[in-house]
Amino acid sequence: MKGKCYLVATPIGNLKDITLRALEILKQVDVIACEDTRHTLKLLNHYNISKPLISYHKHKEKAGNQQILKMLKDGKSVAVVSDAGMPCVSDPGASLVGEIRQEGLEITVCPGASALTAAVSLSGIEGPFTFLGFLSDNKKQRDSLLQSVKDTPCSLVVYCSPHDLQKTLNVLYENLGKRAVSIIKEMTKIHEKVIEGTLGEITLEQAPKGEFVIVIEPPRQRTHAISDDEIRELLKEYIAQGLSKKDAAIKVSKEKGVSKNRAYNLSVNI
Repeated sequence: MKGKCYLVATPIGNLKDITLRALEILKQVDVIACEDTRHTLKLLNHYNISKPLISYHKHKEKAGNQQILKMLKDGKSVAVVSDAGMPCVSDPGASLVGEIRQEGLEITVCPGASALTAAVSLSGIEGPFTFLGFLSDNKKQRDSLLQSVKDTPCSLVVYCSPHDLQKTLNVLYENLGKRAVSIIKEMTKIHEKVIEGTLGEITLEQAPKGEFVIVIEPPRQRTHAISDDEIRELLKEYIAQGLSKKDAAIKVSKEKGVSKNRAYNLSVNI
């Protein structure tokens, strides 16, 4: 008889944020596959659960998939967990799901805590949103993604590690311009906090640990197309403040959503 794979949500901070079904599954399965065995062990010890653990993380995802597939074919049941929240959501597991289905094996999900939905709730945004996960370290890929969603009429949600926070905020401003932003940290913990501000203005100190969720508001809808005269007036204002024509054009482009070329061409005769 073939085994079954369970994708199990784990707490994103507070260890009490785990479902009764998740605890039941973790107690019943033969093996638990986890990103960091030390991290998962803390959760299991808290609930007096003792199970064999195997390491399953993004750096060895392909080998991990094969190990789990073999266990399932041998009739063992396997729970896949991430360090926090739902597996496969900006965490390892998506490729495993595909391979399990291709092999005709059984897989199911045990939903629960998610940093994505928790942050969206805390931010108070309304309407649809687009989840971008962690931004790529590759500038070309990162900028291409942000430019592709720049004009979508919905909020954007980004995950960010603490040492990348200010860099990520700068990148978001460079690509999206001035927008209201909510930065959520340490959700469900004692020091949970929502920091509100504006891209291009907000500056934060580095946090010692934990991950952030950044929620960016949609682009504001203009009631009318901005005219050349309006652009020239803004350019004059910024040039008078000491900006070069090029920098003034870039600033107007970001703030008003017009092309850099259009703004720069209008600045030439100022």
